Amino acid sequence: MKHQRKEHITNYGGHRAILVVVLCLFGLCLAQSRMAPKKKVPRKKVDERVYLVHADQLTYDMYGRVPGAQILNGHVQFKHKGATMSCDSAYFFEATNSFEAFGHVKMRQGDTLSLNSDYAYYDGNEQMARARRNVLLTHRKTKLYTDSLDFDRLYNLGYFFEGGKMVDNDNVLTSDWGQYNTEEKMAEFRYSVNLKNPKFLLQTDTLYYDTHTSLSHVVGPSTITSDASVIHTEEGYYDTKKGKAQLYGRSTLTNENREMTGDSLFYDEKTGVSEGFNNVVYKDKQNDNELHSDYFWYNEQTGEAYATKRALLLEYSQGDTLYLHSDSMKMYSYYLNTDSVYRKMHLYNKVRAYRKDMQAICDSLVYNTKDSCMTMYKDPIIWYEGRQLLGEVVYVYMNDSTINYAHVNGQALSVEKADEEEHYNQLSSKDMYAYFRDGNLYLNEAVGNVLAIYYPVDEQDSTLILLNYTETDTLRMYMKNKVLDRVWTSKSEGMMYPMTQIPPDKYKLSSFAWFDDVRPVSKEDVFVWRGKKKGTELKNIERHAVPLQKLSLEERGEQQ
Repeated sequence: MKHQRKEHITNYGGHRAILVVVLCLFGLCLAQSRMAPKKKVPRKKVDERVYLVHADQLTYDMYGRVPGAQILNGHVQFKHKGATMSCDSAYFFEATNSFEAFGHVKMRQGDTLSLNSDYAYYDGNEQMARARRNVLLTHRKTKLYTDSLDFDRLYNLGYFFEGGKMVDNDNVLTSDWGQYNTEEKMAEFRYSVNLKNPKFLLQTDTLYYDTHTSLSHVVGPSTITSDASVIHTEEGYYDTKKGKAQLYGRSTLTNENREMTGDSLFYDEKTGVSEGFNNVVYKDKQNDNELHSDYFWYNEQTGEAYATKRALLLEYSQGDTLYLHSDSMKMYSYYLNTDSVYRKMHLYNKVRAYRKDMQAICDSLVYNTKDSCMTMYKDPIIWYEGRQLLGEVVYVYMNDSTINYAHVNGQALSVEKADEEEHYNQLSSKDMYAYFRDGNLYLNEAVGNVLAIYYPVDEQDSTLILLNYTETDTLRMYMKNKVLDRVWTSKSEGMMYPMTQIPPDKYKLSSFAWFDDVRPVSKEDVFVWRGKKKGTELKNIERHAVPLQKLSLEERGEQQ
């Protein structure tokens, strides 16, 4: 019994060993099946061959005039990768997958692209067509004319190198060299580039042109001429459909007698609006002035303009340059393009002006060309040589760009230093008038509640003789060669004090003020605002009209 048991156990072990081997073999097969590379499915091979579709006559001579070429004549037609080519005759080099085409050569690619020429060489391996003589490339509505054009079908790129002309809608572009991408609809032109349109002419050295959007990008010295407008730029974008220009690189826009230059300019032909940014210079050659600012806006159709950010007006008409600054400047035009045209110039907030012989400050200023009047509001002060003039409102009337007369309205005060010490010639009144001839003051007139302090001068040693105090209703001071010549007054009262016997309270009028510390001292100083000290500002005196008298019915009856 023990022997049988042992045999039984031995047989069980054998079966177990066989099972292990089977499992190992199964696992190995499974692993091999997983590790074995998948069999590649062969891709469909692209046919790169050029096919001859038709020819009326075909001859072949291996050692003839054109070795290795099939000589084709009459209604020759090829096809290659979606394109068809036709011509009058051709040399077909089947071994090199290429051909030469002669006479009425036409290549068609889809229904949007065609290439016509007198001669062409086509390389099927490179997909390159080289067309020569009377070449016309047509892509949708765009046509490119040249005598030498290479067209790369692989990159949809055609380029010419012996002069060409592109016609796109109303735009005609010519240059010595250029290329056109039919897929991106982008053209690049170089050397002697001209873009003509019924509305403008663009001349440049390098031009990028999008036939889809009609957007031009110029690089290098460029000129755009449109009616009376001329644009000069180093780099810019011009939308030929919308008539909009974006100019960079210190560009200039000229329109008749007006010229605008800036680091960046934007111009819309349809609206007539121009915008300039950074270091903008606007020149008005007709009126002999120019305006500087870091932002400028102008509408040529309405004649309206606006300048801010370090706005500075330069006026040249009176010999020495006048520098006029304010926070903002606006110009309005009325009855434009008529004989009755006139303009108003508004300068507001912190107005400062400088010229060698004249300086001024005020809060706001308005100049009207209709009556040639410049009005200064809110604490205006004018310095003319050594004289200070101030009041509530100052009106300055011009004549042919030179000052004619000035009117100080309300709390008028004129102050002039009589010597290096604290002696001042002073004149105050309700209204004051200063009259000029050839730019020089010859008459100063004060009207209403006139108070005057004047120091006569010894002609020999130029010392002050006495103090002359006068009260009157009207006073006129006549000047000769910028020196007081004579004085006229209506009925007046006054007092004279020797220099050593002047009472302390008689040196100055009650309204006396000397604002030399706020006076602009140079053209750069106009940008530095120094207003009057608090408490020294003039307060406008409200003047009431005389009330109308109303009569009763009885009184009316009596008068009748």
